[in-house]
Amino acid sequence: MSHSQNYLVYKSGVSSVGQYQMSSIPYLTSSVSVPALGTSPLQLSFPRVAKFVTIRNVIPTASAARPLRVGFSLIGTSGSVAGRQNYLTLTNGESYTGEWRVTSVFLLCDTDNGGLLSSASIIAGLTSVSTSSLGFDNWSGSLGVG
Repeated sequence: MSHSQNYLVYKSGVSSVGQYQMSSIPYLTSSVSVPALGTSPLQLSFPRVAKFVTIRNVIPTASAARPLRVGFSLIGTSGSVAGRQNYLTLTNGESYTGEWRVTSVFLLCDTDNGGLLSSASIIAGLTSVSTSSLGFDNWSGSLGVG
């Protein structure tokens, strides 16, 4: 037996604690146009598994109210299935940070405000973990996850 067959090759994976303890790879996008209520939510996918995500509704607080839905699945964010409104809502100027191990987030306007759309900025800290390591594309809104 050759020596090349006697060793294991390790790579970072979804359970690699060190990936979530060390500093993350920065990800930032601003002025994201968020689709209107009644249309399909925008899925913003990350190139790696996130360590944390911050979403901000960038509409100024003095402007007409344009609340923003944030969720982790199309069904949960759209609220298209009765009893499955699994999202959080950010008002003008409000932001939220969560330590979520996700590969994407979904955004949608929360009200039909005369055609006025919302806008968001997203900051994420990414790990070196491949998105395929998570084993699924997104969380299921039909299972009660946003």
